[in-house]
Amino acid sequence: MDVDAKTVKILRERTGAGMMDCKKALAETGGDMEKAIVYLREKGIASASKKSGRATREGRVVTYIHPGDKLGVLLEINCETDFVARGEKFIEFARDIAMHIAAAAPRYLTKDDIPADVLEQERSIYRTQALNDGKPANIVDKIVEGRVSKFAAEVCLLDQPFVKDDKVKISDFIKNGIATFGENIGIARFARFKIGE
Repeated sequence: MDVDAKTVKILRERTGAGMMDCKKALAETGGDMEKAIVYLREKGIASASKKSGRATREGRVVTYIHPGDKLGVLLEINCETDFVARGEKFIEFARDIAMHIAAAAPRYLTKDDIPADVLEQERSIYRTQALNDGKPANIVDKIVEGRVSKFAAEVCLLDQPFVKDDKVKISDFIKNGIATFGENIGIARFARFKIGE
């Protein structure tokens, strides 16, 4: 299929992908813009997984102060090169994550970071709730594990839906960043400060 340059340009603006990648995506999907976006995202995520093992020794500390100066975030985000870390698009990308942290208030980076005693306390609460609701004993454990998974998705940054686009998890937003910048990206740590907390 022959793809016109105007359509390629529109797809490039919407995705940030390279011209040739956009042209190929449109050719593969019969010129369907939405299918081409999905195609590029799948391709980007696949290439992101190849980069995930590479060392991230550069990066930056980004701040976000919410209007009114009562809520702020410090975020350390890492990448492979100083060239990318200093780029305006990377800074904007990092600030979006910091703004998300301010809005969504994650407590941990991943489920592995949740202390065992916190998970055990949540399991105990959910087990008691399920039994109090009269749930059969043989399904209580499944209910508990389902609720623990939901709890983890609410309190772990990488599992949270992105506040600017709730169809995308933060982990996917980072994978898209890896595809866009062509480097591995990782969040080292973050801190959220709110007056009175």
